[in-house]
Amino acid sequence: MTRETILTLATLPKDLRDALSAEYALVERGAPEAREARIAVTTGMVGVDAAAMEALPGLRMITSMGVGLDRIDLEAARRRGVAVAHTPDELTEDVADFAIGLLYAAARRIAEADRFVRAGRWSRERMSPGISLHRKRAGVVGLGRIGAAIARRAAGIGMEVAWTGPRPKPEASWPFLPDVPALAGWADVLILSAPGGVETRHLVGGPVLEALGPRGILVNIARGSVVDEEALLAALEGGRIAGAGLDVFASEPGLDPRFLALENVALAPHYASLTLETRAAIIARMLRDIAAFRDGQPFFDAAA
Repeated sequence: MTRETILTLATLPKDLRDALSAEYALVERGAPEAREARIAVTTGMVGVDAAAMEALPGLRMITSMGVGLDRIDLEAARRRGVAVAHTPDELTEDVADFAIGLLYAAARRIAEADRFVRAGRWSRERMSPGISLHRKRAGVVGLGRIGAAIARRAAGIGMEVAWTGPRPKPEASWPFLPDVPALAGWADVLILSAPGGVETRHLVGGPVLEALGPRGILVNIARGSVVDEEALLAALEGGRIAGAGLDVFASEPGLDPRFLALENVALAPHYASLTLETRAAIIARMLRDIAAFRDGQPFFDAAA
């Protein structure tokens, strides 16, 4: 029996590729079979644009590894009758954990302390104090699944929480502030969990960082595009904010080398969701959605 062809539109992690290869015939873009493939697999960071869909007349389903849909042209998918599946639920808790981990790393200087000890400096120097988080104010930008999970954790470690987003949510447990500058002015730490895309590009720039202030901490587990990196680097270099914890950057993996010279920033390689448990859950979800599409069964279609 001939196995169904699946087109890969991004470089897939080995575990996902192996799982797909066990059931399907994988082909790369440009292969003769690609134009007629009904199913394509991508990642949230690569996505699929309208031109790519136009070049794939057989395409009927896109499944994406990750939460973000900002790099998938949903309107083009709707016009062409292409279903779009992704994995919005599987990584919520691990990403929220990592956001709080970055917050501790930046405020309590955990990564810097590790480097300090490894360099043999402890015997002749003392690190200067970090910043306490207990009873401080955490501002969450974007109260979706991940933002709400971050807010719960911040409240659980003794922080006062408020948030902002495109619109109030009466069901939310925490107060809503009207915009990001207002939230930054109120907060001691600003945690970004907003989606990427044109609407949120450079949502955090110089004025927001000035409002956050010289003892403020920025954490970004959203998208690199949400932050104006030039403004952030200037604020970090000039002491206009105390520090940052960053898992995402404007250009990945080729981040601006000025970040590497800064002790007041904790850096991570877009790693927030990478646990064994989440990887297994993401792969299982993608395989289930593909099977449901093939069998004519319901699955969550973001383009519907």
